[in-house]
Amino acid sequence: MSVLDKFFTGDKLALAKVISHIEDKGGQLPQLLPKLYAESGQAFRIGLTGPPGAGKSTLVDKLAIIYHDTDNSVGIIAVDPSSPFTGGALLGDRIRMQNLAQYDNVFIRSMATRGSSGGLAASTGEVAMAMDAYGQEIILIETVGVGQVELDIADSCDTTVVVLVPESGDSIQALKAGLMEIADIFVINKSDRPGADYIVSEINMILEGKRGKNDWDYPVIATQALNDVGLDDLYRQIDKHRQHLTSTDNARWHRRHKVETDLRRILGMELREYISKHLLTESALNIYIEHILNGESNPYQVVAEIIESLNQDKS
Repeated sequence: MSVLDKFFTGDKLALAKVISHIEDKGGQLPQLLPKLYAESGQAFRIGLTGPPGAGKSTLVDKLAIIYHDTDNSVGIIAVDPSSPFTGGALLGDRIRMQNLAQYDNVFIRSMATRGSSGGLAASTGEVAMAMDAYGQEIILIETVGVGQVELDIADSCDTTVVVLVPESGDSIQALKAGLMEIADIFVINKSDRPGADYIVSEINMILEGKRGKNDWDYPVIATQALNDVGLDDLYRQIDKHRQHLTSTDNARWHRRHKVETDLRRILGMELREYISKHLLTESALNIYIEHILNGESNPYQVVAEIIESLNQDKS
């Protein structure tokens, strides 16, 4: 049997190999991804984002157990910073989630950002798709925790949970950071610490205008993940948001938005890859830089030349 055959029979080792092939941009990727896409589309993706130290990993751990106990298979993608030496995941959330290893229907994968901004690795979408095609019903995605640029997750998930702590500071700053704009659910974790009630009230006050313009309530939930406080409420709100997305009025819009997001993301990746291989090779890049440094060109002119080259290739 091929690796893909084993993959579709539920072989976890085959799933790990397929994910590695995706991350390493293996030679069979153009043939592999359409097959995975054809078998995906059933999983529900939940993203958890927020500043470092907010307790996202613990929340993911606890949610995974809840979903396991309700007879769901779970995939976890934990995006970590890249090691400057190996390029691999630096923190390795699988180490922090060792207690989940006892569950056969839970699969954990740590991914390195490999220089990608936005809090996610470049291939997170494809890895989630592989888990989906494999049959994982719930996919939990935890971002690297870089703060203000963690916005890609909203386009990669069905439900986005922004995790803050009382020490997050003025919630207006969180609003300016953009995290407030992408959340479907807000969690104030470590809510036993001073200031928790204040930040819950302040975020609720900020959300009043947003709630009036939408048919979703944007709940704010106080949790203590380590002590299992508020987790059932979080689980219920995630399920409520899932029902909201699949209602008659929202289902088609949600599906269309996901398809549009996938198209734009895949096209962007392929264009960057093509330009890097054919139009902006290392030697070409060095020439462009020298021209700019010598005052013979400028970045805008260089980009215009590259676009013109793309147009010529098309014709």
